[in-house]
Amino acid sequence: MTNEEKDPKTYKIIGVAMEVHRQLGPGFLEAVYKEAMAIEFELQGIPFEKEKDLPIYYKERLLDTSYRADFVCYDGEVIVEIKALSILSGTEESQVINYLKAAKIEKGLLLNFGKKSLEYKRYISS
Repeated sequence: MTNEEKDPKTYKIIGVAMEVHRQLGPGFLEAVYKEAMAIEFELQGIPFEKEKDLPIYYKERLLDTSYRADFVCYDGEVIVEIKALSILSGTEESQVINYLKAAKIEKGLLLNFGKKSLEYKRYISS
């Protein structure tokens, strides 16, 4: 069984990102890629919420502070974070991991449009 067969939803999202990158290339601001991703999600029939607030709890108490994920796809199954950077650092990776913890979501994708080729990383929360 291929990885795509094991996790078709994240691979479909990566395919959407590849199409956006193929059409736009690198060099735009994150906002441009987010807007294009939303259009491509619609075209490909992927359910999503854009700029989704993720509540944070401490010892069962809801904090006033929340995170905002760029996208949450497939009815809360996959968090997608968009970047347009020349180099990803540990900060961006930590951001996705924290989003997964806060939202209690198992899968996340970090998509970076800032290079000649699309850069992506998959995260699985345990």
